[in-house]
Amino acid sequence: MSMPPVFLLLCFFSVLNLSAAQTPIPAKYDGFVYGGGSLWKGLVIIEAFLDPMCPDSRDSWPSLKQALEFYYPRVSLAVHPFALPYHSNAFASCRALHIAHNLNASSTYPLLELFFKHQESYYNAPTYYRSRAFITDQFSKIAAEAVGKGSYSAIKSGFNDSRTDMATRISFKYGCSRGVMGTPYFFVNGIPLPDYGSALDFKKWKSIINPLLTVKK
Repeated sequence: MSMPPVFLLLCFFSVLNLSAAQTPIPAKYDGFVYGGGSLWKGLVIIEAFLDPMCPDSRDSWPSLKQALEFYYPRVSLAVHPFALPYHSNAFASCRALHIAHNLNASSTYPLLELFFKHQESYYNAPTYYRSRAFITDQFSKIAAEAVGKGSYSAIKSGFNDSRTDMATRISFKYGCSRGVMGTPYFFVNGIPLPDYGSALDFKKWKSIINPLLTVKK
């Protein structure tokens, strides 16, 4: 999705602030590894910055998932939740991903897909008169579908845990530190792909990955 000037300024000041005050260093590398395990196990490493409330992120996911399943285990993926500030409920949805991951790491990607499925119900206009408490309750219910039966209370409590708030902030600041300006935003083996904000189809992913695997071979 294209960036308004105010967001570019926000990213700029976030990066500038890194030099003024040290961002807390997380205990592990940011992001959720698809399929679990180490991100570095793949011959080709993809990092995707996605916003669960972004339609372009939603549209980019099916073809990226298809590529992962086609090339596994030669290709590995980490999704970094990146809450775009002009999507009103983005931060809460990214926080829900962190909460779910802490409770059941295998639930993170199913939850991301659930957010994509129900996304239109939580756009800015439909939730204009909804409170933050209402949104977190709704997101807790959605997350419970992915995490498992009886997990609702633990998920709801997670929204009151300062550690999940900090983890979500760090994910955003990490994206800013790498120059991420929108979603979806992709890096392949550490190099950013051009034309961020657009979904790549399966054919495009193959054209990117195949030459890299040939070189590795």
